[in-house]
Amino acid sequence: MSDISRNDRAQRRENRDPQESFNPVPRLMLGLIGVLFGWALFYIYTARPATFPSLGDRRSAEVLAAVPARAVDGEQIFGANCVACHQASGAGIPLVFPPLAGSAWVDGSEHVLIQILLHGIKGSIEVAGSTFNGEMPAFGEKLGDAEIAAVASYIRSQWGNQAGPVTAETVQDQRKLTGGRSTPWNGGAELATLK
Repeated sequence: MSDISRNDRAQRRENRDPQESFNPVPRLMLGLIGVLFGWALFYIYTARPATFPSLGDRRSAEVLAAVPARAVDGEQIFGANCVACHQASGAGIPLVFPPLAGSAWVDGSEHVLIQILLHGIKGSIEVAGSTFNGEMPAFGEKLGDAEIAAVASYIRSQWGNQAGPVTAETVQDQRKLTGGRSTPWNGGAELATLK
C-alpha cells in the first residue's frame, strides 16, 4: 500500500471545513430589536430628563419644605472633618496636631471655640502644656451654624471634657460678630484676646 492511498483515505475520513453562507438575521430578532428601540425612545420621552433633579421623586417644593429636618450629628461631622488631625480619641498627634481632650480651648469659653471653628488658626498655640505651630482650616464657609454648634457640642462633651453644649444661635451671633474677618486667628496670643 502506498503512502498516497493512505493519505487519500485519511482525507476522506475528515469532514469538510465549515463555510459561512449567506444567512440573514432572523426576522424575529429584527422585530425584538425594533420593539426594544421603540420602548427606549418612549421611556426617554416620558422620563422628562429636563426637570429639576431635586424634584426627581415628583414631590413639590412645598412638600419638601414640610419634611422635618434631621438633627445634626456632631460626631459624624467630627468624623468627616476633624478626626484625621485630632484623632478619634481626641488625643491629636503629639507635636503635630493639638489634643482636644483636656484642652482649655475646648472646655473654656464657647465663643473662642466657635471662632476657632469659624476662622481657623495659624501660628503658635499652647494646648495641654505643649506648643503647636501649625494651621487649622476654617470651617465657617463649609459648615452652617447648626453643624458648627453640633461639632462644638460634641467635642465639649467627649474624652473627659465636661463643658456645656453650644447652640446654633450662639454660632450665628459669633459669625455676625466677626463676619468681616477673612484670615485665620494668629495663634493663641490673638485668641486669648477673645476671652
